[in-house]
Amino acid sequence: MRQVSVGGLKVRLVGGSDGHGGGDGPLVMLLHGFGAPGDDLVPLADVIQVPGKTRWLFPEAPLSLNMGFGDSRAWWIIDFARIQADREAGRIRDLSIEVPQGLALARERMVTFLKELPSQLPIDYKKTVIGGFSQGAMLTCDAVLHTDYPVAGLVQLSGNLVAQAVWGPLMPRRKGLPVFQSHGTQDDVLPNIGAERLRDALTQAGLAVEWHSFRGGHAIPEAVLRRLGPFITKRLGG
Repeated sequence: MRQVSVGGLKVRLVGGSDGHGGGDGPLVMLLHGFGAPGDDLVPLADVIQVPGKTRWLFPEAPLSLNMGFGDSRAWWIIDFARIQADREAGRIRDLSIEVPQGLALARERMVTFLKELPSQLPIDYKKTVIGGFSQGAMLTCDAVLHTDYPVAGLVQLSGNLVAQAVWGPLMPRRKGLPVFQSHGTQDDVLPNIGAERLRDALTQAGLAVEWHSFRGGHAIPEAVLRRLGPFITKRLGG
């Protein structure tokens, strides 16, 4: 693994021709979730079956949370007090009507990152799959909708529909884009219904959503990883 800086973000690279992200092979870019360290998803590169010489790129969120255990990071800050109050009251929040405070700045950082990436690494966006887990999934969805890079696929692991008033009008521009989406039916962090709303909105806009529901919580189970490999392989022409 090697680390580079792109657009102000620390990035970890693995795979490729040398095991450290070298060469000009296809690329898989995954963003971690809220509260996780920057290397949280790096182990996935060893367990997801993809074409040879595929490079894996893992950007690290810029915000440090100082939560008292490890290097917890975030793409934007979440109102935990409100989440806890909703849980205690048994309320399921409809995140689709909310525009997270901090999303616009996170988007700006990600757009800058995507713009500067080709100057740092050999990249063909037509052979690039982008996505993430939880908050990282939502940010990549937002970034893909706000840009026109011809990415090969979008991966949404335990994400949710947010900012529907913003995202909705942008979705038809990505008609035909392959999307891999998974979510646990017992997820108590981001409700399953929010993932279903995202799935339905993307599908109605013409995107090709491959939906995987699993019995479990806020996680990426082995069964999802087994299905993700063929999705990535097909998108990258393997």
